[in-house]
Amino acid sequence: MPHGRGTFPGRSAVTGAGMAVAGGTAAPGAAAGADADPEPGTGRLGGREPRRYSFTVMGTTDLHGNVFNWDYFTDREFDDDAHNDVGLAKVSTLVSGVREEKGPGNTLLIDAGDTIQGTQLSYYYARVDPITADAGPVHPMARAMNAMGYDAAALGNHEFNYGIPLLRKFEEQCDFPLLAANALDAGTGRPAFRPYVLRRLGTPGGPDVRVAVLGLTNPGIAVWDKQNVSGRMTFPGLVEQAAHWVPRLRSMGADVVVVAAHSGADGGPSYGGQLPYDENVAARIAERVPGIDAILVGHAHVEIPERRVANEETGRQVVLSEPLKWGQRLTLFDFDLVWSRGQWVVERVGAGVLNSNTAAEDPAVTGLLAEEHKKVVAYVNQVVGTSKTATDTAEGPYKDVPLIALINQVQTETVRAALAGGAYADLPVLSQASCFSRAVRIAAGDITIRDAAGLYPFDNTLEARLVTGAQVRDYLEYSAKYYVRTAPGAPVDPARLTNAEDTPDYNYDVVSGLTYRIDIARPAGSRITDLRFRGEPLDDSARFVFAVNNYRAGGGGNYPHLPGAERVWSSSEEIRDTIVAWVQKQGAIDPGSFAPVGWGLTRAGVPVFGGAASSVR
Repeated sequence: MPHGRGTFPGRSAVTGAGMAVAGGTAAPGAAAGADADPEPGTGRLGGREPRRYSFTVMGTTDLHGNVFNWDYFTDREFDDDAHNDVGLAKVSTLVSGVREEKGPGNTLLIDAGDTIQGTQLSYYYARVDPITADAGPVHPMARAMNAMGYDAAALGNHEFNYGIPLLRKFEEQCDFPLLAANALDAGTGRPAFRPYVLRRLGTPGGPDVRVAVLGLTNPGIAVWDKQNVSGRMTFPGLVEQAAHWVPRLRSMGADVVVVAAHSGADGGPSYGGQLPYDENVAARIAERVPGIDAILVGHAHVEIPERRVANEETGRQVVLSEPLKWGQRLTLFDFDLVWSRGQWVVERVGAGVLNSNTAAEDPAVTGLLAEEHKKVVAYVNQVVGTSKTATDTAEGPYKDVPLIALINQVQTETVRAALAGGAYADLPVLSQASCFSRAVRIAAGDITIRDAAGLYPFDNTLEARLVTGAQVRDYLEYSAKYYVRTAPGAPVDPARLTNAEDTPDYNYDVVSGLTYRIDIARPAGSRITDLRFRGEPLDDSARFVFAVNNYRAGGGGNYPHLPGAERVWSSSEEIRDTIVAWVQKQGAIDPGSFAPVGWGLTRAGVPVFGGAASSVR
């Protein structure tokens, strides 16, 4: 049964609106010496041991639309090299086990954001059968999280991908508050969502423990989803907003403060200097803002079972934990409290993670959403075309492969058609694309929606920006930092050649419409050689239209020039849908005929992989 907001056993709630709900039922067996009041000014009970209480906060993050242990792009159960499992159905079993062990009144369940985007299940209910339609369905993530009894969820940046109306509808469908203390109404400067929730956990015969959960989202939303939020919301810094809200929560009587932050523990911003606020600052929050006991970290898609950070002002240790993405892990924050001088004091906090591959899927969750799952499986398996030969993206990060060229060809044709007959129709069109996944494979024969959509797992849209030849050169140099510098004659291991400076695959771009070489023996910043347009050396003053996704155009990846470049066209259709429609229109495709990107790796001018530097066909 879904839980209503504020109705959990042993709890009452104070929401971010600042409204209190009176006391909760005591949690059985949670405290020692419950039959007597503490002696004044001490935690001792008539000469006996102080009153104590223990509880657990469970946390997830970056669920990205995963309910079932299912990969909709491969149409089979999810598996990876580490044999991880995914999905809320698995997490639900872990949660039930913890509640049974600790007592349901002695636990909370929270999330750190990025909930409603990432799988074809979440896409289907945003675009194909949207929850915003008249008498539309309830979002599967809302149904699953309601059934599991979530207490609160911070907003992630991907919550804004489908626009604010869909996010508001999702919020309406949740039986728990969505929190974002640093998402402000652009007109009033007031919080656009609840900043926090205050839950009371009951102790037998004694005062409740008041646990505040503060939600913080990512300032990068202002860059990455500019079209959806510009003029409507602003996103100030996480550290600054935590410093504003934590003292208020303490003054309201919070005994324990937990932050759910959609922000990695450390690291620079992926949007450079476009914003005055950094992206990954969870550890900095712990260091600079006194009064926080624990931080549930999100956004970075890494696993941090437990990390302790000392607060600079108080010296107290703040415990951080980040469970692995997609429901692969469940964080447990275990709190031990002692009653001292008329208040609850945190004596100890520990953290760890549970692996969802140790749990069976909860039939209460899978049964609840069986029909939705069935609909989406049928949808993604619709045939939209055929392929003459098999092809894949396994070597896409370091070779020119047909499937990445397909993305660029679709984007180039789409922009060229959109600009036809206009002021920019005569300008040549370049295009950027990334190898989002090395595991995409299209077999010879039928091409389904999941095959075509699998090339573009993100919900990016397409834009056209004006750039110069010099700006394109800078763009390519920035992209080429992705490769590890390798001296002539040194062995080349493709598994260790890429992702230099921790650059993820999705932040390495190839550009079509040009030919060029990347010399990996050279230092980053001077690697692009033999850069040509239509066979001639590139003219730095030449003008081009650049087909680019909205994430990159808005500053995602911190590429140079694009955020300030003039936008001459944009689309609200996801690029994956454009690819599906293009394949459907073509009917039959021949991967060998795709326009080559025309790039390749060299060392001191010698092709790294033999033969023509740009050719792997």
